[in-house]
Amino acid sequence: MENKRGKIKITKNGPYLISGALALSKEIIISDKNGDSIGYENGQKYDCPAEYALCRCGASKNKPFCDGSHERFVFDGTETASKEDYSRQCEKINGPELELDDLPELCALARFCHDQRSDVWNNTEGSDDPKAKNEAIRQACLCPSGRLVARDKNSGDPIEPKLNQEIGLIEDPEKGVSGPIRLKGGVELEGVNGEKYETRNRMTLCRCGKSRNKPYCDGTHIGSRFNDSG
Repeated sequence: MENKRGKIKITKNGPYLISGALALSKEIIISDKNGDSIGYENGQKYDCPAEYALCRCGASKNKPFCDGSHERFVFDGTETASKEDYSRQCEKINGPELELDDLPELCALARFCHDQRSDVWNNTEGSDDPKAKNEAIRQACLCPSGRLVARDKNSGDPIEPKLNQEIGLIEDPEKGVSGPIRLKGGVELEGVNGEKYETRNRMTLCRCGKSRNKPYCDGTHIGSRFNDSG
């Protein structure tokens, strides 16, 4: 992971202010013939200055960037998510070789945690089988929001993908929608009142404006059919 430098500041009923020259690009969820999410594909890269503002109300005509639309329809961007550390909130699933931390409130409905054959919870519980163990690790590490974190049972150390500090805009062709803003590699997140959220390797922020767990994504973009045409 790179040294921490990037930062996102949430503004009152307004955009996310990005600083630290964070790269911005689209990330497209790849699905197999069964419709199961299996990975990411690189999409459009944006030419951004060191500081820029991303829309979080979902109404900008210049998505993904803010154009002031939040002021015209009086966007309510009140933060409702807990600022308590992940480790104090998550559920723990114990397996023979792995442990799995799980915080459902962070789910962004990217669907990497299960497929036609298995799911991350069963694979964790059956992790004495090397195949199940490897699949549980793969599924947990692909989770964009960090809802799921696999841990080595012996050391207790988290098993995390190595991610550079940057921002991804998730696109979900299988569902026909645009997904959340994906923070990677330990980007700092500061709330409206100056209080900081826990800095984590993986986080997803709402960009449709309708999450009930702001600033985090809660998957509402799928039901609302949110689409980034910018």
